[in-house]
Amino acid sequence: MRYLLPSVLLLVVVVMLLLRGYVHSEFLADHRVRPPAPTDSVPERVLDGGPVLDARGEQPVGHRVPDRKLVLTFDDGPDPEWTPKILDKLAEHRAHAVFFVTGIMTARHPELVRRMVAEGHEVGLHTFNHPDLSYQSTSRIERELAQSQLALAGAAGVHTSLFRPPYSSTADALDDKSWPVVREVARRGYITAFIDTDSRDWARPGVDEIVRRAEPRRPGEGAVVLMHDAGGDRSQTVAALDRLIPEMRARGYEFPRLTEALGAPGPHKRVHGPELWKGSAFVGAVGVSESVMGVLVVALIAAGVLVAARFAALLLLSTVHVRRVRRLDVRWRRVRRRGVRPRHGHGPEGGHDAGSGRPAVTAPVSVLVPAYNERECIANTVRSLAASDHPLEVLVIDDGSTDGTAEIVEALRLPAVRVLRQANAGKAAALNNGLRHACYDLIVMMDGDTVFEPTTVGELVQPFADGRVGAVAGNAKVGNRGRLIGAWQHIEYVMGFNLDRRMYDVLRCMPTIPGAVGAFRRQALERVGGMSDDTLAEDTDVTMALHRDGWRVVYEERARAWTEAPGSVRQLWSQRYRWSYGTMQAIWKHRRAVLERGPSGRFGRVGLPLVAMFTVIAPMLAPLIDVFLVYGLVFGPTLRTAAAWLGVLALQGACAAYAFRLDRERMAPLLTLPLQQLLYRQLMYVVLMQSWITALTGGRLSWQKLRRTGLLSAAPPGRAPAAGTVSAVVPDARQHAREQQHAREQHARERSAVG
Repeated sequence: MRYLLPSVLLLVVVVMLLLRGYVHSEFLADHRVRPPAPTDSVPERVLDGGPVLDARGEQPVGHRVPDRKLVLTFDDGPDPEWTPKILDKLAEHRAHAVFFVTGIMTARHPELVRRMVAEGHEVGLHTFNHPDLSYQSTSRIERELAQSQLALAGAAGVHTSLFRPPYSSTADALDDKSWPVVREVARRGYITAFIDTDSRDWARPGVDEIVRRAEPRRPGEGAVVLMHDAGGDRSQTVAALDRLIPEMRARGYEFPRLTEALGAPGPHKRVHGPELWKGSAFVGAVGVSESVMGVLVVALIAAGVLVAARFAALLLLSTVHVRRVRRLDVRWRRVRRRGVRPRHGHGPEGGHDAGSGRPAVTAPVSVLVPAYNERECIANTVRSLAASDHPLEVLVIDDGSTDGTAEIVEALRLPAVRVLRQANAGKAAALNNGLRHACYDLIVMMDGDTVFEPTTVGELVQPFADGRVGAVAGNAKVGNRGRLIGAWQHIEYVMGFNLDRRMYDVLRCMPTIPGAVGAFRRQALERVGGMSDDTLAEDTDVTMALHRDGWRVVYEERARAWTEAPGSVRQLWSQRYRWSYGTMQAIWKHRRAVLERGPSGRFGRVGLPLVAMFTVIAPMLAPLIDVFLVYGLVFGPTLRTAAAWLGVLALQGACAAYAFRLDRERMAPLLTLPLQQLLYRQLMYVVLMQSWITALTGGRLSWQKLRRTGLLSAAPPGRAPAAGTVSAVVPDARQHAREQQHAREQHARERSAVG
């Protein structure tokens, strides 16, 4: 069921686009015009007869328009610009005409056909797609007529018996190729109307020339006149009517309908019941397809603007972030080379030189590892922590595992590693439980399937030398990138996540501390109430809460963690569905920040819109680029469409290459980027659509556990040295906590005495 609604919506969009392409003659159109053929099979009475040919009986009969009567006919419409002006002129001069309409234009502009019928004009068929029927099969001819009648029924509630073949002229121009078409059309009950005079207004020869060519060949003779109300600029046609009708009236001419001039019954027949319903449904569907295309075009423009703006912001602000980090590093190295002893700063048990900008935090850390059925990964996770070069304690919170996760950790017998057991209550509850048992003021949180490098913890806590920092985001990297799906996620992590974090760091609105590698100040967590289970994205939720409480949240690129990404489409779907839905929940939970003042208001008016725009809205619009790629390749213009898509891909490739360069990653995985854009992005789009549906329908998504393989070892591939023994002296956690508490109490007594 979770795939059904997105699939149905996608199918509806595809059907609407195909319908739109069909009624715009973007496929199945055939505009070939053949050369003349012999006339051996055409009866003489047809060649010598009049322009109105009734071939429904055994003996075809040609009819001529009586003298002093001009029947104005207009082909190829209706056109939304020129048909109304021609109708206005006819109404102004109290003249009637016959409009030979195409089915595609009728379906697109039904209101104009309704107006033609309502104002007393006659309507005839000019096929659906305007092909030369002499090239077409009998089934195609039947389809052209049936679809045109369907559109006419939906537009005006009538069928017609008048027909004019595309690319036809006078009756004596019939030949061995076109005559069978006339017979086939007549067999289906149609009268074919040819012409006597051709104004050739389509060539725009000038008003005088159009009027001259429209006049009958001999004075006083009746005629069927060919004009056009569509197909280009018809301003000369409109102007010619202002002259032709008054001048010919002055000569005694009338401008009747065709059947009226011939004294024949009218061509229109009212339709009812299923025929009317089918026609109305077809015309309505065409109208919806036109609206859908309009909306999609606007959305495509918005997507293009958002994509370009995001890439520009990423490149610009990431460059600012890199320069800032490098500048701090250079200052710190200079201070270390000169042997300057850092002055005491605001950080926990660390030094900070006012001129260096680079703190040195050496305080021990409590690492919380929530674990639920992580037997494949947990040993490697804990061993990587034991190899850390920073003093720490490790608390593995077993959240009701049934696979022996806790027993595996206990069997390792590693120093400073404790196991806390609890009934299954969820990740947020496990982290809060670990927080209550943690001994230190700096808290690092990681997932049970993640591996740290020996330097990760030390790098991760360095920003806490600044007392304003409440949380630090680390650099999560995909470890199992050997398969295609892993490589795609690797690109996403490096380009999408870490480059985003650089941008958000500069803007001071980091939306998420990743669950795989993040650090918190205990005081900050306690002030916001710890980890909340209100949403499925507890990491995003608590990060937003920290911003609203006035804490700074920063990104530390050197704190690398290696995580095992989902290895199948099903697992990836489950993870991203939870992420996207949880992010929506967090945005909604903290929506009041938009109206508040202070730090909360700043995050609400800067951070929340950016997160919503780039995480929830833009990914929904981005696949339109691929939709229009397919549409353009099928319906044209093919070259321009391909060039535009390749341009967007090149922009993404440049951004991705820059991100890979900053992270010192090999560029080889970027060879899969085009395929990622065509396949992976569509999966993310459907996942996000499903999340929207869940949110809008009030559904509640439960936590979905991913199956792990334990592929990551304690030594991350190609990065960290082999794991060994603990390289830093880890003090007894409880003893250290007691000493810290005693120092704080002593300091409080001294301040009280001074006061």
